[in-house]
Formats: sequence, C-alpha cells, structure tokens
Amino acid sequence: MLDDTWYTEQWAGEGSAISLEIKEKIHDFKSPYQRVEVFETTRFGKLMTLDGLVMVTERDEFVYHEMLVHPALFTHQNPKRVLIIGGGDCGTLREVLKHDSVEQVDMVELDQAVTDAAAIHFPTLHAASFDPRARLYFQDGIAWVADAEPGSYDVILIDSTDPVGPAAGLFSVDFYRNCRRALATGGVLAAQSESPLFHADLIRAMQRDLKAAGFNDVATVDFPQCTYPSGWWSVTIGARDGSATAFRGEDTARPPFASRYYHAARHRGALTPARFLAE
Repeated sequence: MLDDTWYTEQWAGEGSAISLEIKEKIHDFKSPYQRVEVFETTRFGKLMTLDGLVMVTERDEFVYHEMLVHPALFTHQNPKRVLIIGGGDCGTLREVLKHDSVEQVDMVELDQAVTDAAAIHFPTLHAASFDPRARLYFQDGIAWVADAEPGSYDVILIDSTDPVGPAAGLFSVDFYRNCRRALATGGVLAAQSESPLFHADLIRAMQRDLKAAGFNDVATVDFPQCTYPSGWWSVTIGARDGSATAFRGEDTARPPFASRYYHAARHRGALTPARFLAE
C-alpha cells in the first residue's frame, strides 16, 4: 500500500488507479462548485485536481491541450472567432492563440477558482489570458451557448470535466444543438470525450448525439494521456456542414508555431479509430 506521500486517484468501476508521488500540497480551496487542490509532485511538476480528479499536470498537459485545439482549428478553413467552454487552467486558450487567423477567443469557465489557482501555480498557462484577443467570463457555459447569437463562432471547444454534476449538461443533444446554432457556416465543434478504453459507450453516444443535433459529420481523435483514466484519451469533433476528417494538410505540415505533440501525421493517425470503437 502507498503512503500519504502519494496522490492516488482510483477508478473503482475499472479496478484501476493512478498514483503520483507528491512533495506537498500547496493549494486547497473549496469553491461553491468543487474543491480545487494543487500539489507539488516529484516528477510531474505541479498537479491540479478538482474534487479529487486529475485535471492538469505540468509534465503532460501539452498533449491534451494540443489535441483538443489543433485538430479542430485546422479542420476549419479560416478560424477567427473561437469559444472555449471550460478550460479554466487556460491551457486550451494558450493553444488557440497560437493560430494567427484567430481574432477573438471567448473563454467561459463556470468556476473562477480554477483560473485563480492557475494564475498562482500554472503561470505559463494562465499567461494566455493577457492576450488582447482573449476575453474571460466566469459564467455557465450551457447558458452562454443557449443565449449566443446564431453564427457567432467559427469553432467551439468544450474543455469540460467528466460528465457528472454541472458538466453533465455539456454532453446532451440540446447542448450540441445550441452549439450548432451558434456556429457559422463551416463551423467546427470539438469536445473532450473521455477514455476510449473505459468510456467507449460514451464516445459512441456523443457521436450519435452530435448527428442528432444536426452536425453533418463526426470523428474522434485519440491520444495518450498518462495521468488520465487508462492513460488513453479522446476528443470528438463535429463538423457543422462539411467533413470532420478533412483538414488543411499544407498548413499542418508547416504550422506557424511550435508544438510538442501535434503534427500532421499525428492528426491523420489519430483519426483512425481502434477497431473495437467502430463495432
């Protein structure tokens, strides 16, 4: 058995867990929505958890954030107006702002305590919030999308927690239908869609629900994520009108920014689903 020098997240329904060796807890705040904790680990840098679930570590955050953002933005032909639902640590915002075509990013995070913790403990992520193209709102993302003007965004990114509690509504047909209405012609949606190994049924349900909401095409990209359940994660993409698998290959081959995980071949490979997901 591990002692209290290890942070452990158990996935009881799957008979598995992950543990990270910690030096100390450096932040602990109970917001109206959840408990926000930050730990200093021995090998993964700082670790943020929400209600005891891993949200971000300094060592591997780039994989998730790059794969949530770049496949979607390169699928769109000319993304200018982007909406982020969630993403309070600002890592998704950082990646969006690497695209020169982007003129405006609205980040709508329910819990300001997450962004406040990032400002203190994850300054390289939070720095994106100072970009003049970025606008941060601490509001309910579901209501924001419902109230959005039709055609007001080119890309919507859903950087949510697991589909329980306040985040459950971000995985519904009604929410996807409102997202489609808020997207302009050619618009693209991308949403984190959990582990292909543990949550294949959820991924299939998201694909069905996006189609039911009127999206023309859907696809799921998968990638390794060491500190998330099963070590394997996914993002599901919905194309409002066109293809969810066609992307700007020439631009991805020579992107105007540095990336640590994403590149064109990764994008193509991630679009090829494991056979069991297609069953």
